Amino acid sequence: MEPVPYTSETAHASGAARPMTARALALATLVLSGLQLMVVLDGTVANLALAPLQSELALSDAGRNWVLTSYALAFGGLMLLGGRLGDSFGRKRMFIAGVGLFTFASLLCGLATNEVMLIGARALQGVGAAIASPTALALVATTFAAGPARNRAIAVFAAMTGVGSIAGLILGGALTQVSWRWIFLINVPIGLVIVVLALGALRETSSERLALDVPGAILATLGCTGIVFGLTEGPELGWGSPAVIGALVAGVVLLGIFLLVERRAENPLLPFVLFRNKNRVATFVAIFFAGAVMFSLAAFVALFVQDVLGYTPLQAGLAFVPFAFGLGGAAAASSKLAARVQPRWLVVTGSVIMTASLLYGSTMDETVQYFPTLFVLVLVVGFGVGLAVVPLPLCAVAGVGAHEIGPLSAIAQVAQTLGGPIGLAVIGALATSRTMSLGGTPGPVADMTAAQLTAQGEGYMFALVGCAICAAIAGIAALFIRFTSEEVAQAQEAEKSAQTR
Repeated sequence: MEPVPYTSETAHASGAARPMTARALALATLVLSGLQLMVVLDGTVANLALAPLQSELALSDAGRNWVLTSYALAFGGLMLLGGRLGDSFGRKRMFIAGVGLFTFASLLCGLATNEVMLIGARALQGVGAAIASPTALALVATTFAAGPARNRAIAVFAAMTGVGSIAGLILGGALTQVSWRWIFLINVPIGLVIVVLALGALRETSSERLALDVPGAILATLGCTGIVFGLTEGPELGWGSPAVIGALVAGVVLLGIFLLVERRAENPLLPFVLFRNKNRVATFVAIFFAGAVMFSLAAFVALFVQDVLGYTPLQAGLAFVPFAFGLGGAAAASSKLAARVQPRWLVVTGSVIMTASLLYGSTMDETVQYFPTLFVLVLVVGFGVGLAVVPLPLCAVAGVGAHEIGPLSAIAQVAQTLGGPIGLAVIGALATSRTMSLGGTPGPVADMTAAQLTAQGEGYMFALVGCAICAAIAGIAALFIRFTSEEVAQAQEAEKSAQTR
């Protein structure tokens, strides 16, 4: 699932929407929705570029995974702090700074000549997104007057997620077919236009100097990074390697220190009071594992169809389009059913569909045909994802006051975003171990023999077993979510009210 920026109640209190001309409103809509489109596109096209990128830069399997996880770790780990920076120093200022950093990092990605430069630039992209993205939707609330104008802006902003997901598959495939570098370089002119237009189209909000929990953000990000490093590098360096053991231990220790810091912080990123409800804890667990499924599934299926089936990047992108339609159709149905059916049954049903489909998909090999097998499988998995993921964010904010909707929505988004790289680290370790146990070798497929390539394909499909396990865990966690359909319906109305006030 693509990032949805966080807005807190302070988004409405720290800046009042004032009358603007129609032209200014149109430019503001273009700026804010453009940022959302750029972030969604970047997340989609990166998966399609993994195979050619790994081949050209001679990345190991671990290095290939880091192209995705470095971005997601920085984005997820710093997202809550990014929202607070907008509150403290002005949203327009931080939005422009974040977009500028994201654009500069995209340029570095496109010019990368080795693994270290590319992974470092991807992490910098994540930092830029963590600063810009949480302020974007909040700026909608402070730029547009409550009522039809703001509703239209929010609708356009939200639509960019769907448009970006489908456009990213087609445009990303086409750009990658020319060169993987263009999926990053295309962000440069887009980012520059957004920055220039933002300077004139957006109004600065008043700042509220709050204590920033910088230690908490750094500890959480480094702790997750240590665990992901250990899990990602374990199959290649060896599980007994001092670097692997040291990273895992350091990650656990840092996360433990993070919890201690949060208990004493004046303005903690993770208020423990929000976790007193067991239903909500179960919701966050389900969100975390659902995020792991989506993040890992996209990466390994993209690799399988390109490396094993021989699809071009454009063909791979087009092959994923049914997933977007399946997800969209199920999401629309799930959104309506959530107010009538207990949300846990929607999540469980979606999880069962995902688990069964992924286990079946794990039996595929190089002889599989797109029609009907892959087409139907991609469509059905997308439907399962859409059915499961819509009720979960609503459960995260069910039964709470209006002032808690923002923080809880943000934590739900962080859980989903961090579930991706952590899940990919575990599932990637399983896939690489499976490949090596069958006589394969990690690295670019261009250097592999036929037998090694077959082993690589087995590893990619074994990753679907890992995705199925994560989907099953999400479904089991959902059984402990006891929110009623009435509470979810109230949460839907509360979210709409919070966005349109």
